[in-house]
Amino acid sequence: MIGAYCFGEAVVSPDDQRDKGFVMKKSILAVALLSAGLVGSAQAASFLNGGFESNSYAGWTQTSGFVSGNTGTSTGDLALDPASYTTNTNWQGAITSAGFDAIDASLATVRYGDHSVRVNDRFNNNSVNVISQTVSNYDGTSINFSWAAVLQSSHTILDSDIFGLKVVDGNGNVLYNATFSSASAPATFKNLNNGWYSSGWQDIALQVAKGGTYTISLLAADCPYGGHAGYVYLDGFGTVQGGGGDNGAGGGNTVPEPGSLALVGLGLMGAFGIRRRKAA
Repeated sequence: MIGAYCFGEAVVSPDDQRDKGFVMKKSILAVALLSAGLVGSAQAASFLNGGFESNSYAGWTQTSGFVSGNTGTSTGDLALDPASYTTNTNWQGAITSAGFDAIDASLATVRYGDHSVRVNDRFNNNSVNVISQTVSNYDGTSINFSWAAVLQSSHTILDSDIFGLKVVDGNGNVLYNATFSSASAPATFKNLNNGWYSSGWQDIALQVAKGGTYTISLLAADCPYGGHAGYVYLDGFGTVQGGGGDNGAGGGNTVPEPGSLALVGLGLMGAFGIRRRKAA
């Protein structure tokens, strides 16, 4: 047959050969991209704006209100229920930039990156503030974050300014629970000798199951009489420690792994190799 090429027993026309070459190139690229997890794969997730690096509350739920009555229990646990605050009527927090705290001059207002969040403030006005976020299909085997509390010396363990930070999984199991007030502040808190206590930055790393559902909630409240204040900084919430927090993509960053890049490169080389043989 004139103008045809023979491959074994099959006879293929030039048009067919071009079509087969195109299909083969597409197949090689598809395999490489699928292997690299760049197309056709379910997107795992991490905490959106986990380090507040968007300079906003994006990804987080804010609720607030006013506190009255007991804030703590006789064992120092948090008596206030974060879930009972469902609206945002008295938000006293802020996204912070690099600098130092107004009460504890040695405390940096940001732990990692350029921003953190401060929940509640240093003014005593019966305020209570909550920030929370839930992530599903978590892309990591650890949850990492940092917090720092500044609490004004107050009343008894039952009615002090207070904060509580909790991490739970999708089944309601508590993975981390920290509750402190100025009346129950541990010896590790620094007495600022000005009527305030400071925890300094606390770096936390929790081992978790990949693919699970996890929720963080942080509550900070003044004493119920409006006489004493307390507030907490939160930063770096994500899959890697010290990474400044994830931004929803998982893995601490959105850069493909070197092995994935190599597979893409091999796919491109294979495609170009076919093209060169065709040109020859």
